Amino acid sequence: MLQSLEKPTKVSNNARFIGSIEGITKGPTVVFFGGIHGNEPAGVKALEHVFSILNKSDLEIKGAIFGIRGNIPALLQKKRYIKNDLNRLWSVEQITEIVKKDKGKLSLEEKELMEIKQIIEDILLTQSPPFYFIDFHTTSSKTLPFITINDALINRKFSRQFPVPIILGIEEYLEGPLLSRMNQLGYVSLGFESGQHEEEDAVACSIDFFWLTLAFTKLLDIKQITDFDYHYKHLTTAANENSNFYEVIHRQELNTSDSFRMESGFTSFQKVNKGILLATQNENKVHAKKNTILFMPLYQKQGAEGFFLIKHTPLWALRLSSVLRKSKLDSMLTLLPGIHWSNSKKESLLVNLKVARFFTKSFFHLLGYRNRQIDQTHMVMHNRERTAKNEMYRKEAWY
Repeated sequence: MLQSLEKPTKVSNNARFIGSIEGITKGPTVVFFGGIHGNEPAGVKALEHVFSILNKSDLEIKGAIFGIRGNIPALLQKKRYIKNDLNRLWSVEQITEIVKKDKGKLSLEEKELMEIKQIIEDILLTQSPPFYFIDFHTTSSKTLPFITINDALINRKFSRQFPVPIILGIEEYLEGPLLSRMNQLGYVSLGFESGQHEEEDAVACSIDFFWLTLAFTKLLDIKQITDFDYHYKHLTTAANENSNFYEVIHRQELNTSDSFRMESGFTSFQKVNKGILLATQNENKVHAKKNTILFMPLYQKQGAEGFFLIKHTPLWALRLSSVLRKSKLDSMLTLLPGIHWSNSKKESLLVNLKVARFFTKSFFHLLGYRNRQIDQTHMVMHNRERTAKNEMYRKEAWY
């Protein structure tokens, strides 16, 4: 049985909610976001559809489900953002600065962030664990549906249940995504890119993903989802039966003053040969430097990434990294020259590149560290395993 959420907290009766439903029985809490980018309406449409079904049903949900609209002003104008990219404002440093600001001086997106931040805090305070955060997106290019995750083992384990490609390491190239913040707090968090912006199938794939999420989190018994097999098969087909892991190896960065034009016809996950012309940036031709896989080529005006390049991650590398992380081998790294803990909490490493230049990024990746370069000679390596709330999820079937 279901009931609309009517608790006397800030999470109820809010226009930002696409839906909020709580089962009679306690259980996991799943939070879905749609429209964090205003030109990506597929996630919002999918959530409106599934909540309209749930509100009329007598399904026995164990836990709570929330659907949250992202950048409402941008959604109304069908733009990625108005002043700031809402999905690039969630770093600790940025949030700290935004919170300090006078409310009258906040930009539209900063106001959106403050409201969403309060809702998330209320949900974490009033609802029961384990918590899951899912952010629906689409891309400007043709693409297979895929998942992006910060590279923590709990994210890998949960994500691999879905029959779509999984992209690791994008947090190394993006500053301030919402889900990176939720990962810093230790929760299972993943982004689902369902297709191209205006494709009807992008809505359908988001709907598939929603129902599979309810089944995999045990919010709903799989037997209650009468179309479960259909949703699973549809998503499998949309992804061309590709459920491989990939790693981001390059980001083509764009500044606000840059001119950029992607060559036409490229799609995400397309293999490209060395030397092929990919784009023109500030009148400079950008060619592929080696045989590679293209990822999320930009075919819209707004965006700070022209494209990414990715590579396939073999299963042996995933298994090796899992073993190494569980062994806590990283606790020995500070015994090596040029490597120190960056703070007393031991959540990240400060690496002197002049001293420790013999260590490769791949080595740190195996241990769960992702880098953020702070100057020419120093790099901060963050480890999601040290903040992951493993105990919260240990009893879950997928764990």
